[in-house]
Amino acid sequence: MRFDRHRLVYLDPARWPGVLDAHPALRAIPAVADWVAKGRPLIARRPLCPDGAGLVPLGLPLPPMSGKQRLAVAVPPDAILSDAPPPLLAEAGREAPSAWQPTIAALVALDPETRCFGSLAWSYLTGLPYLSARSDLDLVWQVASADHAARLAAALGGIEAEAPMRLDGEIVTPAGLAVQWREWASDARGVLAKAMEGNRLVARADLFA
Repeated sequence: MRFDRHRLVYLDPARWPGVLDAHPALRAIPAVADWVAKGRPLIARRPLCPDGAGLVPLGLPLPPMSGKQRLAVAVPPDAILSDAPPPLLAEAGREAPSAWQPTIAALVALDPETRCFGSLAWSYLTGLPYLSARSDLDLVWQVASADHAARLAAALGGIEAEAPMRLDGEIVTPAGLAVQWREWASDARGVLAKAMEGNRLVARADLFA
């Protein structure tokens, strides 16, 4: 079973104690024991050597009050109930500070399908305090063509110039390759493309080929 980057994964609460039995050090961390019972998701991550054959690698990012750790677990496929994309910015934005709201409105107007990950998404998904005065706004856009990507990156530059926070985010191609929007806005011939199987340098001209 394979998930794309930023994919949210919901587990069967009855299976969570068994997952923690395989990761005993996690039991001592506040909020972890009842994480799944409270309906909170985990997130897809790249596999690590210790994960074990046949298991699905997932991450659990804790809020700053719990040390801002990103915990790694690996679960049997049949422990997974469902999965979902990261939340729409239009929905998660309700959790953002009032100072962020004009920027969020501009981003949603630019692309209503803009989705978010990072601190804002996890605040929305869990009700826990992930956001701080230093938080970035982490975004992801599904983009169909190089022309679309260029128009989006140009508009984002204008929005960020008026924003109270840093806009961080990825333009994702139909093939699932993700590039930072600032890198696409540059004139670099090669861009760093991220995928679940790893990162690689891709010629700009080939990214949407």
